[in-house]
Amino acid sequence: MKHITLFSVLALALTLVSCGSSARISSEEKKANEQRLALAIQQKLNSKDYTIDVNYMIPIRAAARVLTSPYSLTVKNDTLKSHLPYFGEAHNIPYGGDSGLVFEGKIKDYKDNGIKKDRHTIVIDIAIDGDVLCYTLTVYDNGQADINVTSRNRDNISFRGALKL
Repeated sequence: MKHITLFSVLALALTLVSCGSSARISSEEKKANEQRLALAIQQKLNSKDYTIDVNYMIPIRAAARVLTSPYSLTVKNDTLKSHLPYFGEAHNIPYGGDSGLVFEGKIKDYKDNGIKKDRHTIVIDIAIDGDVLCYTLTVYDNGQADINVTSRNRDNISFRGALKL
């Protein structure tokens, strides 16, 4: 009986020790994966060839809402392709209507503010249909992204989504 009890205690001790070391390894692996993801995001942003898929919209004068259709913002070298919905008040639009935030155009100014803490900030200016739009992108180390769009001719609007890797 002593041998069975001693064997049980020894088996329990080995199980506890192995569980503790595997938790430490998984924590180290998790940190390494987070670092690899942050590096991949950094490289993607530095290449100026990336897409942010948007799934949430925050208008200034209406309730925030989840987007069910596919929307995105794509930067490719010196071109910005914006396929985003717009809800808000437009103060001055061209005759015949406006396409909102759905367009493709040449980037006027691209400023990469670098990494601060766990986020990367990029400011993009573009002139479309007599308006100057400023897209401020905040991309976090986990791939999540915020987009804030300001304009001379319409209310500000923000979006949330994720960088496509």
